[in-house]
Amino acid sequence: MWNSIAENCVLDFLVSMGLVIGGSLFGGLAALLTHHDPQAAMNALASDLKVWAIVAALGGSMDVLRVIDRGVFGLHVGPMVRQLIYLFAAFLGCHVGYVLIQWLTAGRSSS
Repeated sequence: MWNSIAENCVLDFLVSMGLVIGGSLFGGLAALLTHHDPQAAMNALASDLKVWAIVAALGGSMDVLRVIDRGVFGLHVGPMVRQLIYLFAAFLGCHVGYVLIQWLTAGRSSS
């Protein structure tokens, strides 16, 4: 059981981190091709993609919300805790991706 939870946590972490980093890098490339500031575009995209990376890593938010609903109101605590652990892993992954993009762009924003 713990191996399955650990595997899913690693998967959610890396998928959400990859979505933020990949989306920001390709967005920076698009900004470069359209003669905009790539650092500012990457910085803005990294911030905007955080929520979507969590949702995508978890495979859609409705299943997670259903499990949490059953956990709270149906007293099925085990699956709810498991989903919250996956949610935390996905959040941590997208935040690490965001911090890496911030470091890469030196926190430069569009001003």
